[in-house]
Amino acid sequence: MKVYVSGKWVDEEDAKISVFDHGLLYGDGVFEGIRIYNNRVFLLSEHIDRLYDSAKAIALTIPMDKAEMMEVVAQTCRTNKLADGYIRLVVTRGKGSLGLNPYLCEHPEIIIIAAKIQLYAQDLYENGLKIVTVGTVRNHPEAINPRIKSLNYLNNVLAKIEAINAGCMECLMLNHKGEVAEASGDNIFSIRNGTIMTPPSHSGALEGLTRNKVIELAREAGYEVVESPMARYDLYVADEVFLTGTAAEIISVVEIDKRPIGDGKPGSESKRLATLYSDHAKSNGYAL
Repeated sequence: MKVYVSGKWVDEEDAKISVFDHGLLYGDGVFEGIRIYNNRVFLLSEHIDRLYDSAKAIALTIPMDKAEMMEVVAQTCRTNKLADGYIRLVVTRGKGSLGLNPYLCEHPEIIIIAAKIQLYAQDLYENGLKIVTVGTVRNHPEAINPRIKSLNYLNNVLAKIEAINAGCMECLMLNHKGEVAEASGDNIFSIRNGTIMTPPSHSGALEGLTRNKVIELAREAGYEVVESPMARYDLYVADEVFLTGTAAEIISVVEIDKRPIGDGKPGSESKRLATLYSDHAKSNGYAL
């Protein structure tokens, strides 16, 4: 596998950055996870826009314009002969001192990895996830805004640890108000009486691009979609619950905190939305 590192494609074992990089020392940087379907990079323009917005929000200047970045991403896929897979695009602050001052980091690093991914086992897509609410609260929006997709994912990692220790592959995170925020790495939706509901980004959720595309496709298919603050009660009494994410795509949740959702099986509407999303994703994108 060839990895792009700041201007060069190098073998995986030679893909290296400095131990003084602030991305390593402090989680100081931004990233995107992007999918490739049928030789097309899905939602590439939207991912690049979010990457640059995240970088601007943390005062990080990316040393490449958006059009060039898109082409370098595509070329990384071509170099690895990858027609279907996953891209991890990372921009770190770059090499600096052991102190916090980011202005001592003069040269940001751009890293692009194009490989395969399977976030959940196939049987979980067929039978659904069981999740638990964890005690780790989602970052306060005025601490690290959830719309910034930063390298500092310790908040999510701690939540994932709680979930795994409880015997679950995923969890439900609440915000500082006790409202539903998101899963450790995915957005969450409920369906009740045909209406789809999901928390707004200011509730502590990343404004996911898969989330946004599912909302768009659902509305085009005639569903009412409401973005509103949610309590756990709204999930407990839902007919269906599902998660969305670039790597996860769409996966049903069949149990939350030992409470079965609906009949305890993946619901028909979630399956329909998953099909709509899959069909759209596999026929649209930046051609390789």
